[in-house]
Amino acid sequence: MLGWALTFLVVALIAALFGFGGIASASAGIAQLLFFVFIVLFVIAIIANAVRGRSPRI
Repeated sequence: MLGWALTFLVVALIAALFGFGGIASASAGIAQLLFFVFIVLFVIAIIANAVRGRSPRI
């Protein structure tokens, strides 16, 4: 999911570079939404692992 967020961020930056404001703002909004969803799921996974008593595998 983080990869999709980065992809939309790159699309937004390229669109902004070429002057496509609508596409750039839409892509930036999607990238921001996906990033926050990723962060929420990451925190939930960390909490779930802590509750189960497992140590994180790195």
